[in-house]
Amino acid sequence: MKNNGYFSIGEVSKLFHISVSILRYYDKIGLVTPEYTDPATGYRYYSTRQFECLNTIRYLRALDMPLENIALFLQDRNLDSIQELLKQQKEEVRRRQVELARIERKIDKRLAQLADAVSSRLDEVTLVSSPARKIAALNKDLTPANYLDLEFSIRELEQEAPQSVTFLGKVGIGLSKEKLEKRQFLPYDLVFLLLDEEDAFHGETFLLPKETCLTVRFQGSHERAPRYYEMLLDYAKNHGWEIHGFSKEITMIDYGLTKDVSKFVTEIQLPVRAGRGA
Repeated sequence: MKNNGYFSIGEVSKLFHISVSILRYYDKIGLVTPEYTDPATGYRYYSTRQFECLNTIRYLRALDMPLENIALFLQDRNLDSIQELLKQQKEEVRRRQVELARIERKIDKRLAQLADAVSSRLDEVTLVSSPARKIAALNKDLTPANYLDLEFSIRELEQEAPQSVTFLGKVGIGLSKEKLEKRQFLPYDLVFLLLDEEDAFHGETFLLPKETCLTVRFQGSHERAPRYYEMLLDYAKNHGWEIHGFSKEITMIDYGLTKDVSKFVTEIQLPVRAGRGA
């Protein structure tokens, strides 16, 4: 401290546990201006008159209050304004808690999906019951030679979503019942997104009913799919199942998660029902 009662910016930094760069920033935006700046050296000095202001800022920042709100309060400090400010911040905290809980649920689901994909039994046909699912779809002809060929169509569909990263591992393509019955595997008929309750999507969606599906998982991406469609269709024919809807072909692990193509896992879901002669 100088003899005249001033404190250097370094001393204030230590007293309030606020970095020198932050104090300089507060000065720049007019939040807390030093009492005195030495014209010869440019050194900034504070008096005890700034201490109360700095303490208030430190307290409100600990509540994660934005600087612009703090600045407005400091211009007109009174009980009504601080109470209103704290109430607003409390509501913001509650909103963030809801959002963080949503994110936590999404992380849990994604971890479960990845664990399921990593432990996949490949090249085996299984019969599963799929629950009702919300889906967003875009009807268009697609002929992907590899996973990169789908990028534009995925971006078209995801433009209705504020956060496209939400959909990693839940993007798929499909073939119509008619094409499946003809064993015509190109071009695909649609690209779709499987949506969770937590997903923010502003476009048109519809609900897929509960389905019985023949499924198979394989190493690789869409370019390897035709042989597995043949496997599923042969299995369906030999076991008295008939096709009952469009296929869902989903890369459970793909380039969005790893650059190691040997780790890619794709699943084909083929909706079926018992044949009339069964």
